[in-house]
Amino acid sequence: MIGRGLINRAVATFVAAGAGFVAMVALGATVFYLLALVVVPLAAAAITSAIFAVIALIVALVFVRRAQGEDEEEDYEPEGLGMRAFHLFRQRPVLGTVAALAGGWIFLRNPALATMVAAAFTEKSRPRRR
Repeated sequence: MIGRGLINRAVATFVAAGAGFVAMVALGATVFYLLALVVVPLAAAAITSAIFAVIALIVALVFVRRAQGEDEEEDYEPEGLGMRAFHLFRQRPVLGTVAALAGGWIFLRNPALATMVAAAFTEKSRPRRR
């Protein structure tokens, strides 16, 4: 049944949006109460709203920029390991963050591997032969 799957997806989307909203309200309250310990409550409210306004502006700019430049980046293939990692972070930030955390864990377990990867990142890429 096509309708049931669509309804399930819509419900899941609304539940996720509601959970995100509750998390943002809780984060805002936490920031407010932490700032209220340092400054007067009126200033804490103003600083908290300014912080969230800046975050909203950054998110909006990222999505607008991604929507405008989406066609241009499809043909772009980064050269070198460093540019590939940067491209991964720009295209898929969650996947890039998970990869960075996994890489950090591996580097903590094996420091020799960290030096090899650092050498690969700092190495200049050679021009391609045709």
